[in-house]
Formats: sequence, structure tokens, C-alpha cells
Amino acid sequence: MRARDYAQQLIYKIIDSPVRGMIKIGITPNTVTTIGFLLNLVAAGIIVGGAFGDDAGNFSYLGWGGFLILFAGLFDMLDGQVARIGQMSSKFGAMFDSVLDRYSELVVLGGIIYYFMYYRYFLFGLIAIIALIGSMMVSYVRARAEGLGIECKGGFMQRPERVVLTGAGAWGCGIAYYFAPDASWVIWIFVVPLILVAFFSNITAFGRLNYSRKVMNNSK
Repeated sequence: MRARDYAQQLIYKIIDSPVRGMIKIGITPNTVTTIGFLLNLVAAGIIVGGAFGDDAGNFSYLGWGGFLILFAGLFDMLDGQVARIGQMSSKFGAMFDSVLDRYSELVVLGGIIYYFMYYRYFLFGLIAIIALIGSMMVSYVRARAEGLGIECKGGFMQRPERVVLTGAGAWGCGIAYYFAPDASWVIWIFVVPLILVAFFSNITAFGRLNYSRKVMNNSK
């Protein structure tokens, strides 16, 4: 079993009780999905808020935003489990989940781009833009392939990896800032994971495109 699959199964075991509790009180998968999206909105708002006021330049805003990004990521797993265990799966629910996932990534990475551009970290802002493009294309290539009847789920940088790297990077940056507020290297704790997202998300998108090409050629 791959490390990713092992981690996923471990998290499923941890959240099993909360999931069954949600089902018992009548919480639907779409409600869970919406809560996750709203948490991402708040996370983006906190990050953007770090560019204003007397605390401008305070990386602790990135820390709090990163923590919320990770917390919101749990709801990506909760909604699917609520749907499966509660037997509430539906085609619209799957579509609703995918659409709000894309909005969540757009909002969060958009907030990060604004934060970098505000402080004239233009190179870092460009990296975040490339990460945003890659994140959207990973999902688009899969959706387009599945629309043509090709199952296309492979690749290293899928949504869970992107969420963990972005959230953990921002959170770690905020924690490091608390201990070393004047250190110039602190921002790199966030930037390096973002570089990984930018690079590997686009590699994943092109990998899926190439896989789809091979499947189409073999089916001729």
C-alpha cells in the first residue's frame, strides 16, 4: 500500500466517529462541503488581511491562514465519508463537491497571490500563479478525460497533496515567524512548498494528458 493510501485509511479511521455523529444528527454531505469552502474563504481573508493595518508584514497571518487551510482540508474527506457511510451519494453531490473544491483553491491561491504582490514579492507571486494554473489544469484534464470515457486519476500532486503542502507551508511560516520575527529565511518555509505545488501540479497535468493520449491511441 502506498504511503498516500495508508495515510488516507488512517484518517478515515480517525474521523469515523465524527462522521457517524454527523449522519445521526442529519448533516448532509453538501453541508459539510459548504463548511469546508467557507473555512477556505476565511483562510484567504486572513492571509489578505496580513497586508493591511498596523501588523502589515506579520507572517503570523500566514500561519493562521495555513492552519485553517489544513482544517478545511479535513472537510474534503468528511463530506465523502458522510456520503458513503450515510448512503447519501448523488451525482449532483459529486459535482457540487468538485465545483467548491475548485473555488476553494482559486480563493486561497488568489489570496496568496495578492499577499505576495502587495509586498512586491513578484517572483513569489509568479510562483503562486503557476501553482494556481497547475492546480486548475490537474482537475480540468481529469474532467475532460472522464468526459471522453477515460479514467484519469493518476499523478503525484493531487488535491490532498496540494492542500497539505500549501497549508503546512503557511502554518510553518507563521510558527517560525513567532520564534524568529526578523529572520529573512522565514518566508521560504512557505515558498518552498509552494514551488513544489507549482512544479508538480503542472507535471501531473501533463502526465494525465499523456496518459489519456496513450489510452486513445491504443483504442484505435
